[in-house]
Amino acid sequence: MRTAPDQRRADLERVVRTVVEPVRRYLHRRTDAATADDVLGETLVVLWRRLDYVPADPVPWAIGIARLQLANAERGRHRRGRLALRFGRTEATAVPDPTEPVAGRLDDVAVVRAALGRLRPADAELLRLVTWDELTTGQVAELLGITTNAVAIRLHRARGRLREELGRPGARPDTGQRGEGTP
Repeated sequence: MRTAPDQRRADLERVVRTVVEPVRRYLHRRTDAATADDVLGETLVVLWRRLDYVPADPVPWAIGIARLQLANAERGRHRRGRLALRFGRTEATAVPDPTEPVAGRLDDVAVVRAALGRLRPADAELLRLVTWDELTTGQVAELLGITTNAVAIRLHRARGRLREELGRPGARPDTGQRGEGTP
């Protein structure tokens, strides 16, 4: 017979096994590795504290928490940067580009980054959630607080806009090399 603390621990372990990889992927695509790991830890603490409120599909809920934790971390980073400038430190700390691993597989980092940058932020985030973070339309709907049908429509439109951006004349920088699959 399980005691209440044993049951709570088992419930937490089940939730963590379900959410840790999707949340880790989400974070590592949006920030540097150290910040991603810190935010993942903070997200898991929130899950533990709010374990009684975890929905049946915890992935969108956990990513929603991670989004808020990441925003807090980014605000802190900006405050520290402003403070460093105020006290005379002028060297900038480079933050790795989280699009690099995904775009690199497509063999044209600059083109993908530029195309996503030209999209509306909502379109770019929707494409990242579905493609990079591998969330279903139902999970994205829960995360964004909209219907599954609205997600499907917005996703269809966002994909079309991305295709247009990638197909625009001059969208591909002249690097002297041709990417894999380039005509």
